[in-house]
Amino acid sequence: MIVAFSVAPLGTGESVTPAVARAVKVVRESGLPNETSAMFTSVEGEWDEVMDVVKRAVQAAGEGASRVTFTLKADIREGVTDALHGKVEAVERELDNL
Repeated sequence: MIVAFSVAPLGTGESVTPAVARAVKVVRESGLPNETSAMFTSVEGEWDEVMDVVKRAVQAAGEGASRVTFTLKADIREGVTDALHGKVEAVERELDNL
């Protein structure tokens, strides 16, 4: 599965950069394939391991905050590996044909 998520603490000031960095650190240290963009972090793996990483990332982002919000989108597709890159490559190939 691939999960894309965004997390932000509330009540900690205007910038969420330190909190997001803590969450991304958890994801990167997990060893699972991942990518971070301006709005979301994506992580790929098996259901239980991905959801554990997301839970720990949300907890890390929420350190020192009384409230945390997060958005999650998942693509669950059995038997597919490296979809994190494969999906983008498929779109790039299609763009080459336009």
